[in-house]
Amino acid sequence: MKKPFVIAEIGVNFYDTARVEGITPLTAAKKYIDEASGAGVDAVKFQSYKADTIVSRNSPAYWDLEKEPTKTQYELFRKFDSFNKEDYAELCEYCHKTGVRFMSTPFDYASADYLYDMCDIYKISSSDLSNLPFIRHIAGKGKPVYLSVGASYISEIEEALRVIRAENCPEVCLMHCVLSYPCKYEDANLNVISTLRRIFPDVKIGYSDHTLPDSAMTVLTTAYLLGAEVIEKHFTLDKTLPGNDHYHAAAPEDFKTAIQSFRLIDKVRGSGEKTVLPCEEIPRREARRSLVAAKAIPEGKEISISDLIAKRPGTGISPKYQDMVIGRRARTNIGEDTILTWDMI
Repeated sequence: MKKPFVIAEIGVNFYDTARVEGITPLTAAKKYIDEASGAGVDAVKFQSYKADTIVSRNSPAYWDLEKEPTKTQYELFRKFDSFNKEDYAELCEYCHKTGVRFMSTPFDYASADYLYDMCDIYKISSSDLSNLPFIRHIAGKGKPVYLSVGASYISEIEEALRVIRAENCPEVCLMHCVLSYPCKYEDANLNVISTLRRIFPDVKIGYSDHTLPDSAMTVLTTAYLLGAEVIEKHFTLDKTLPGNDHYHAAAPEDFKTAIQSFRLIDKVRGSGEKTVLPCEEIPRREARRSLVAAKAIPEGKEISISDLIAKRPGTGISPKYQDMVIGRRARTNIGEDTILTWDMI
């Protein structure tokens, strides 16, 4: 089993890095791609939207205002919506040169359409789970769809999945997600991954994470152990930057830690077949026990229980045959502490 498909959710974090470092947003975005690729991810994901088409002007904030003080969604999205088709096309080409897949979440029909030539996989946000006409539009394009299912009921997931299937979508992944920024550890509810696998056995199940990264990236590795085939996590080059997505995002070193853990998990999982492994053959022989003469046994003597003791190594008669040995006679003089073999009795 291979490690999960790992997506670094760059989103719009590169805008803040561009501002702080005095570089263009496009240069900053490429820097993010370089760092994500170096960390070993499979894909990077951006967000394609325009403030005027994603949100009404009076929509209130739903994030931690202490971390991101912008009070309306419209104001926030206006800060990060300057990229167009040409910018993403350049980033797509740069991703392919760098060796990672390019993804972006469209939030309007125009974005969904122009991303067709760029994205191998469409990602749909939890916020659009009930936007069935939009889901139908994307699913009809004939490409894989990864759908986050945060803040939803099973019935709503089933509705969205019916729409996707009706369009003969070639591949679907339902991404467990908690629509809270940041998501508290006690709210992560990772066992939902197992629930989704049970209810929807014929689609992929993944996990999109909003928890604060811990030093061992335990949340992500637990998600993988529970069966997540796709892992998505927000990505930043500086977790101390102000903004909606930096403080709960993972840095390149965090992604490296998680990916190393995924690979270790794959190693230790094994095949599931219970058998004697090649590495166990010598220990099996030397650490198991054989019947040994507890004292000298003269030739012709009928062997009794008091004549026997089970000791290592396991190169002689196994103790499981003890009842077959008792009552037989010694064919030769057997010295004390001799490992018994069948030709001796």
